[in-house]
Amino acid sequence: MSAIAGWVDFERDLSPQAATVETMAAALAHRGPDGRGVWAEGHAALAHRRLALLDLTETGAQPAVHTTEGGAAVAVLTLDGALTNHTELRARLAAKGHRFTGRGDGETALHAYLEWGADFLTRLEGLFAIAVWDVRRQELLLARDRLGVKPLSYYPTPTGVLFGSEPKAILAHPDVDAVVDADGLRELFAHSRKPGTGVFRGMREVVPGHALIVRRPGSREQRYWSLPAREHTDSLDATVATVRGLLADAVASHTRADAPVGAMLSGGIDSSALSALAHRDLTAAGSGPLRTFSVNFTGYTENFEPHPTMRSTPDAPFAALASRHIGSRHTEFLLDTAALTDPGVHTTALRSQDAPSPLGDMDVSLLRFFARLREEGFAAVLSGETADEVFNGYFWAYDPKHSNSQTFPWVSFERGHDAAAGGLGTSMIDRELRKRLDFLGYADQHYRDALTEVPHVDGDTAAERRAREVTYLALTRWAPTHLDRADRMSMAHGVQLRPPFCDRALVEYVYNVPAAMKRVDGVEKSLLRSAVADLLPDEVLHRRKSAYPTTQEAAYGDFVRQRFAELAADRDAAVAELLDTTATAEAVAADGSPQGAFAWVERAGMEMALQLDTWLTDYRVDLRL
Repeated sequence: MSAIAGWVDFERDLSPQAATVETMAAALAHRGPDGRGVWAEGHAALAHRRLALLDLTETGAQPAVHTTEGGAAVAVLTLDGALTNHTELRARLAAKGHRFTGRGDGETALHAYLEWGADFLTRLEGLFAIAVWDVRRQELLLARDRLGVKPLSYYPTPTGVLFGSEPKAILAHPDVDAVVDADGLRELFAHSRKPGTGVFRGMREVVPGHALIVRRPGSREQRYWSLPAREHTDSLDATVATVRGLLADAVASHTRADAPVGAMLSGGIDSSALSALAHRDLTAAGSGPLRTFSVNFTGYTENFEPHPTMRSTPDAPFAALASRHIGSRHTEFLLDTAALTDPGVHTTALRSQDAPSPLGDMDVSLLRFFARLREEGFAAVLSGETADEVFNGYFWAYDPKHSNSQTFPWVSFERGHDAAAGGLGTSMIDRELRKRLDFLGYADQHYRDALTEVPHVDGDTAAERRAREVTYLALTRWAPTHLDRADRMSMAHGVQLRPPFCDRALVEYVYNVPAAMKRVDGVEKSLLRSAVADLLPDEVLHRRKSAYPTTQEAAYGDFVRQRFAELAADRDAAVAELLDTTATAEAVAADGSPQGAFAWVERAGMEMALQLDTWLTDYRVDLRL
């Protein structure tokens, strides 16, 4: 659980370097406020920052170390995340003769590695980033969960590797500089993440569903999971029943903890279904009611303006209705404009992600949500992340204009808006630079490369093949961006976000369900709605998708525009050379500030420029284009 960092150097004794690795881990203190640990010996040094959710005693601390009877280290492991099959896995290992000193899942994972070697990853379920140093083999294993819920970056060196849960840990090492080249900037603006690619030069990410094996001769990637393509033969009724059972199992496994687990509840079908199932489990165990939480803005519900494709209704009335029906104890965190316009929180949002973002108030409100959640005593929360990717909930997944385009469907949607025609957040970036670096071509080539990975079933029609491709792209290229953002924002305040819809068994099953079964009679996510129909009131059950809320107030638009005007007037600003003079002048001279349903898109370019300036300055970015 929490955060991991480390250093392996096959040409040095790192025993004296414990302080360096502790400094790397200290950059991740926000992820693990409940404890810290370090192990340094020979060619390896591993550090851990703990978020205590399982085995709250010292026996749950990490790094977990297995030694011989004589006290010599055999293997050392650090884990960030939660093994949802921890109990079953531990029982299986105990039956094979393994003995445990505590009840933590880090120790369980270590024993699984000792039993099965690198193949232990196929036996782990849940959300995790793992580092294992095998003293006997002088080998490091780095791995991430199947969908990439938990982040893990690494930086190869001539004689080894540095790694950390977030890039800031690696940047804290004295030998690493924050260099960003043309490819890094392309990745920053593409809005279609390439698996394994980082923004900072030399830095990469462990690919979801993969392990990186680091040895003295060199490193190699090893895939341990991929989305399987199978023929679906179940009837619709059987499919609905199976989805219900798989989702119930996933929720039950994600609520396991020795600390309270709450739920995010927006009043949409995804979060409401999770909350209803979790409340039933907690009540049956005598530990209910479930605590549910939502975020809202002052005046938002009363003055709501619908967005034609993304936000049909305000959350608050539906969240309240769902909570009453479910029986949860609900809390709404209400944010005013002052809470959204604190420049310090905008900077915190940037530092949480180690990169600028065009989402502005959405990032700030999410950060404040998790801060309040932690104040309420919750360090773990259920979230509906990835339900739309699994069940084809996004409108672009079935709108032919976007689903059949020659690029990622979500990119096609963005390019349909003048303010995001070059990509969301790029509108203030110099047009010649965008053309030279070819942001659009970068995304389109990535799209073509991604298509070559998609597994298919013989006999699928052209429409079925394309539907499978869109789902694959959503799960492997769109979901990682949002999972990373959700993890960074939640862990910025020491809260672990748990997404049951990322459960392996559920994802594999629904991935192979024909698109027509997921959207019967054109009803968005009808398969999921049918699977939980008995749990929710009709108004919530049939509510159209409404994305995470963003403020529509002119006052927030005024704040963004004023800050951008000040930045544009500063010729010495770090970002000045990257700004497009014409677009900047037009934005500053515009009659009024962005407001209403499309305001977030219109603000995105200014928001990104502001964050980009702070990033270049605070991270001392060496931009080499």
